[in-house]
Amino acid sequence: MTKQIDLNCDMGEGMDNDAKLMPLISSANIACGYHAGSDSIMRATVALAKLSGVSIGAHPGFADKENFGRTEMQLSSNELYQLIWDQLTLMQTITQEASVAMHHVKPHGALYNMAARDAVMARIICQAVKDFDANLILYGLSGSYLISEAKALGLTTASEVFADRTYQDNGSLTPRSQPNAMIQDQASSLAQVLQMIQEQTVVSVTGKTIPLSAETICIHGDGPHALSFAQQINTALQTASIKIQSR
Repeated sequence: MTKQIDLNCDMGEGMDNDAKLMPLISSANIACGYHAGSDSIMRATVALAKLSGVSIGAHPGFADKENFGRTEMQLSSNELYQLIWDQLTLMQTITQEASVAMHHVKPHGALYNMAARDAVMARIICQAVKDFDANLILYGLSGSYLISEAKALGLTTASEVFADRTYQDNGSLTPRSQPNAMIQDQASSLAQVLQMIQEQTVVSVTGKTIPLSAETICIHGDGPHALSFAQQINTALQTASIKIQSR
């Protein structure tokens, strides 16, 4: 059977390479104006995705543009639920204007990382997604509470792995506060991507081989090497006869 993988990218965050990245990926996670972006950027990014036949996802984050949504915030259950609901509403309005469907939801930044390790947060986020549209796919860190809680609620999930991040022994991402959190070398990134797809494992920062489920691979659109990484990964996957296709 031909292997296939979803290649996703965080977009609509005010970077200038979205148009160049879009043809290289299969799913776009579009910022909803809270941690980055705006209505006009959302519209432009949705239009780009539609043009390239790329699946469109909402990328909700904390309302914290100053810190790009990467600072942890403590919200009540109701506030967290409403945070997700409001951003999905914004994205749906724009996708309906463009006559395209919203395909998935992927939390952003600190919201994503907190929910990955906090079952209560994960369940609230997943409940908001399900209540909004039970057909939406929940993208979450492979092996995390985002995936298990979404599955428990009956949502379809996509277990996400990262092309440009290093992993801890427990399968979590190395915190960005640590110097070895990001993979800067293209060859290392490519090797990690192919291993994750073909072997469903990854080598941690201590050299331990750990199992994971790789259904969608993230390339960060705001990274300094985003475009070159995406080009190299796209080419490598095609060379390895791995089809790039959304879930």
